[in-house]
Amino acid sequence: MPHAVVIGAGLGGLAAAMRLGARGYRVTVLDRLPQPGGRATVHRQDGFTFDAGPTIVTAPFVMEELWRFAGQDFHRDVTLKALDPFYVIRFDDGDTFTCRSDAEAMKREVGRISPGDVAGYERFMAESEEIYRIGFEQLGHVPFDSVADMVKLLPSLVGLKAWRSVHGHVAHHVKHPKLRMGLSFHPLFVGGNPFRTTCVYSLIAYLERRHGVHWAVGGTHSIVKAMVKVIVRQGGAVLSGTKAVEITQDNGRATGVRLASGQVLPASIVVSNADAAHTYRTLIAGGARRRWTPRKMAKARHSMSLFVWYFGTKRRYDAVPHHSILMGPRYHGLIRDIFDRKILAEDMSLYLHRPSASDPSVAPAGCDAFYVLSPVPNQDSGIDWRDRAESYRSRIARRLHETVLPGFEAEIISQRLMTPDDFEQGLLSYKGAAFGLEPVLTQSAWFRPHNKSEELENLFLVGAGTHPGAGIPGVISSARVLDLAVPPAERFARAAP
Repeated sequence: MPHAVVIGAGLGGLAAAMRLGARGYRVTVLDRLPQPGGRATVHRQDGFTFDAGPTIVTAPFVMEELWRFAGQDFHRDVTLKALDPFYVIRFDDGDTFTCRSDAEAMKREVGRISPGDVAGYERFMAESEEIYRIGFEQLGHVPFDSVADMVKLLPSLVGLKAWRSVHGHVAHHVKHPKLRMGLSFHPLFVGGNPFRTTCVYSLIAYLERRHGVHWAVGGTHSIVKAMVKVIVRQGGAVLSGTKAVEITQDNGRATGVRLASGQVLPASIVVSNADAAHTYRTLIAGGARRRWTPRKMAKARHSMSLFVWYFGTKRRYDAVPHHSILMGPRYHGLIRDIFDRKILAEDMSLYLHRPSASDPSVAPAGCDAFYVLSPVPNQDSGIDWRDRAESYRSRIARRLHETVLPGFEAEIISQRLMTPDDFEQGLLSYKGAAFGLEPVLTQSAWFRPHNKSEELENLFLVGAGTHPGAGIPGVISSARVLDLAVPPAERFARAAP
C-alpha cells in the first residue's frame, strides 16, 4: 500500500486521511500538539468542556458524504442537535434580531425591524440561493490548478457580481442599518471583512436556512474523535506530539517528512494541513519556492485574529441562548480598526457561546460553560498581548455585565484565555491570523495556494489556507478536492519495485 503522510490533525487533515484511506493509501497523520484537532481541539478543566475553536456546525451533509466515502455511517459516530434559533443578534440599543431556518419567521423578524425591507430581503435570499448552488455545490470541491480553471469560472463570477462585497450585496437589497449588519456579518465566521469579502460568501445565509445550524453533542471535538476512530478502523495512524520540521524532496518531488527527532517518514504523497504560510515558509526548503515565497506571503492579506475567553460559572443562565452575537455601537468603523488600522478599539462586538444551553454534558450539574470571542487585529498590530490580555478581558467582562450577564464574574469557577500569541505560537498560524488568508476575490479559488501544490509534485494542501477556504464545510470540502487532485493509490503500487 502506498504511504501518504498528512501533516496536521485539524479537521481538514483528518478528512484528507479518511479519503486517502478509503482510496487504498496507508495513512499516517502527524500533529505536534498533544491531541488531534488543530483549531478544533478541546480544553477540559474543572469538569467543563470548552471547544477551543469552531462551534457552529453547518452543512452536515459534507460530513455525511465523507463518512459514506469511507464506508462508514456518520450518525453512528456523531450525534448532531439542530438549534432553533440559530443565534440571537443583540444590537447596541438592546434590540434583537433572531435568526431561524423558518422562512416565514425570518420575514416577520425583518418586517418587525423594517417593514419596507421585506421584499428586498426576499430578493437577497433568492440570490443567496443562486450563489450557494454555484459557489458551493458546483465549485466548492473542484480544484483550481490552472489559469484555465479560473477562466472557465469567469462567466459565473460575472453573473454573481462577485466583485461586490457581502455588505455591498446586502446593502443593495435592504436599507435598515440593523438588517445590513445582521445579514452581512457572516464573513467574520471565516476570517473575512464583510466590506470587502466577495459576495460569494453571501451563500452562507441560504446554507444556514437550507441545512440548519447544529451542535455536535459533547462538543465539536466529538467530531474530531470520531474522525480519528475511522482512520484507525481503516488501518491508519494518528500520531500526536510528533512535530514535522521538513517536507523532504528529490528532483522537485515530495518524498516524505522529516520529524523533529531526525527520523524521516518516506511517502508516496504528502498532504499538508498546516497553515499554508507555514508550509511554504518553513516546511519547504527555499529553493523549491517559486510562487509562494516568504515575500509573497508577507504581502498577502491575512485574516484577523481572535481573543477568546473561556469560562465556567457555578450557576446557569437560562435566558442566554446557545449562540449570541453582541454588536457594538459601530460596525464599519470597528471592522476598519481590526482589519486595516490594526488597533485595539475601545468598543467591541462579541460572539457569546453557551453550549450548556443545549448540552448539559459540557458542564457540571447546575453550571454553565461559556466562551466569548472578540475579533482583534492580527500580529501586524504589534500589540503585546502579555501586557494587554488581562485589561482586554476586563473590558469584555464589563461589556457582558452591561448586556446579557449582569454580575456573572462573581459566579466564575473556571477560566482560561486564548490570544493571537496562541494562534501564532501554538497553532503556527502566520501573523496569528486565525483563518489564514483573508477571503477577498483576489485571494480566492485559483488565487489561493492550490490544493495541488505549485511548488512540489506529490505535495497537496488542505485546510483553511487553500481552496475553498475556512470554516468546517470549507476545510472538509478541501479534502474532497483531493479526490480529483491526488493520483489513485494503484499508480504508486504499480510503480513499486
